[in-house]
Amino acid sequence: MLRERLLAATAETFQPEVVLVDGHPFGIGGELGPALEIARAFGAQAVLGLCDVIDDPGSVDMEWHGRGVFERIAAYYSRVLVYGQPDVLDPVRDCAFPDDVAALTSFCGYVVSAASERPAAPASDDPPGSLKPAQPHILATAGGGADGFPVLETFLEAVSGARWRATVVAGPDCPPRRVRRLEALAAEQGATFRHFVPSLMSEFSSLDALVCMGGYNTLAEAVASGVPTVCVPRVEPKREQLVRAEAFARKRLVRMIEPDRLEPEVLRTEIEAALISRALRPRTTLDLGGARRAAHHLIELASQRASRPRSKQKPVLVA
Repeated sequence: MLRERLLAATAETFQPEVVLVDGHPFGIGGELGPALEIARAFGAQAVLGLCDVIDDPGSVDMEWHGRGVFERIAAYYSRVLVYGQPDVLDPVRDCAFPDDVAALTSFCGYVVSAASERPAAPASDDPPGSLKPAQPHILATAGGGADGFPVLETFLEAVSGARWRATVVAGPDCPPRRVRRLEALAAEQGATFRHFVPSLMSEFSSLDALVCMGGYNTLAEAVASGVPTVCVPRVEPKREQLVRAEAFARKRLVRMIEPDRLEPEVLRTEIEAALISRALRPRTTLDLGGARRAAHHLIELASQRASRPRSKQKPVLVA
């Protein structure tokens, strides 16, 4: 296939010191296998980067244990980096990593934007809203927007009669018909509608509360910013978001609504609770040093091959 040939050609052309693979260790269709073979022939070391959740344990057991993926990881990879922290989510334990793969695994902390790579300021002890405008500002986003329409529609329906100012961001992948529906509903409810906002996550710290789905980047950035968050995770085709949202909710990092409970009144109640609980400190804080620690791992591995000619020292990212 084309992707397999492109990946193999990339490995042969760049002859990398280190290959970093994010997500599936061999590609969804196995297309990364030949590239890893070529890179290994040139002496490269492979590193597998994983989010805090692969999928629910049952799916991982079927797809990774049942199909021999873990055995191949131990054969092809020098290290496994988890972009998370084990006191929040521990895929090594929850997904029963074999001993040889567990021995290769390091937790790096959560990866967030450079501006967010410091803990949010402690919550104020002042009464909630004492320094805030009369109408708290609540924003709802569904990431790219391809499958977040029910969350955004329900949010706009929940705006009716609420005491807060609402903004909804549809996302660049939201289908045109649904964009038109959200725009019309926002106009009816007196809410602000945006199709797309560049660098949206950088705005999280200015909000009074956030409504979102359960993607890795969104939740990590939300918690890093300190914004009270109501999460409605996706449950299909994977349950990754649900697993993450449940874990974050247990630590009081976010509030969560299961998709089958999503109704305007339920969402409105959770938003109001998030606003009231702004002064409550979560049970844990996120380690936000994931990018820095992951980079250190890669540099360390690359330096082990520093004797190679400089013209060949070209690390490549294969995603």
